[in-house]
Amino acid sequence: MPAPIPGIHHITAIASDAQQNVDFYAGVLGLRLVKQTVNFDDPGTYHLYFGDGKGNPGTILTFFPWSHIQRGRRGTGQATAVAFSVPAESFGFWIERLTRHSVEYDKPQRRFDEPVLSFRDWDGLALELIGVTGAENKPAWEANGVSAKEAIRGFHTVTLCEDGMERTAELLTNTMGAKKAKEDGSYFRFTLGEGTDASNVDLHCTPEFLAGVVAAGSVHHVAWRVPTDAAQVEWQTKVREAGLNVTPVLDRQYFKSIYFREPGGVLFEIATDLPGFARDEPENALGQVLKLPPWLEKHRAEIEGELPKLHHPNLVGDRER
Repeated sequence: MPAPIPGIHHITAIASDAQQNVDFYAGVLGLRLVKQTVNFDDPGTYHLYFGDGKGNPGTILTFFPWSHIQRGRRGTGQATAVAFSVPAESFGFWIERLTRHSVEYDKPQRRFDEPVLSFRDWDGLALELIGVTGAENKPAWEANGVSAKEAIRGFHTVTLCEDGMERTAELLTNTMGAKKAKEDGSYFRFTLGEGTDASNVDLHCTPEFLAGVVAAGSVHHVAWRVPTDAAQVEWQTKVREAGLNVTPVLDRQYFKSIYFREPGGVLFEIATDLPGFARDEPENALGQVLKLPPWLEKHRAEIEGELPKLHHPNLVGDRER
């Protein structure tokens, strides 16, 4: 048996403007920009990584900001919501902050008996804050007016929208080792590993929805974590034995990756925890300059000439958007 998958490694989405993306996630949400690099398959596009202070797996939301791309459409065959853990008493702070920065949000509700604040980024990506008792005791990245009392502590859940959940549920439980935890209406929660941080996946069964269109404001893929290269190769074999097409191992510099589509159509990745984001710059300087893989360094001048210039979020004084 391969080493268990403990939960989410990272989630990658699509944005339409790189600077706007930095201002929202590092500025409004107070995440750390832990890496500026490029899409290895399209080096004229940034690949931006946001997370906690060290860029730990389970905290990393990444973006491909393709300028002027059209808006996507939420629907089946997609990851349709990304949920973060925050301290349970922080909702008042977040409602006030989202209002001040003209961020659309919904009235707080409860799902699985947890408080949920749903909102959207400036490209329309569906995000959620889930109040977690005890989250305030975990390490926090403090920046841009977000203190440790309110800061995001990494992922809580990713929601997959499916027109039928049975085959995806079978993959999660029989192949990936998840356990079905509970139901709430059309939501079905599964937990990976020990069921702790960044370990939840909710299947939202919506046969009445149209198929989603992945573009700006959409999740591109969901990556699950494994501890080692050897474990990843074992998972590659197990996924193949489950009857799914899976890619060769690809070197993403900060982790290695394999990709496959789950039966409902969502693109999954299995990524290694190591080597991590401090392999090419010190932890205290993460995300401050553009980092390129060795095979692209000879093209640095051309790449930098094509990419828009970025500055760290201009929201230190809570600048209005």
